[in-house]
Amino acid sequence: METIKSNAEISSLFTHGKRLQTPYLTFIVVRNEKQHDPSGRAAFIAGKKLGNAVWRNGAKRRMRAICRELGGPWRGYDVIFLAKSNIVRASYSKVLAACDDTLKRAGVR
Repeated sequence: METIKSNAEISSLFTHGKRLQTPYLTFIVVRNEKQHDPSGRAAFIAGKKLGNAVWRNGAKRRMRAICRELGGPWRGYDVIFLAKSNIVRASYSKVLAACDDTLKRAGVR
């Protein structure tokens, strides 16, 4: 899975991306315009509002697992997974179902 790591690319996605909300995550989706590399990329962000490093790492692990289970990163799209504070207390199946519905609505899946 290729991840987006540079701050410049993440900032660009934040400004140009389409935001999709779930109770547990915010997705920022941008169509990847690179002709030479049509594969999809993903970024996983858990801010300090979630809690200490243990909670943030747990949230990022959960987001990466959901991305893999739903078949991501999706060809032709750059997707940012932005964790909300209640992701760490919600059941995995509820978070997975909400993410699946939202990504299908956006046309990513």
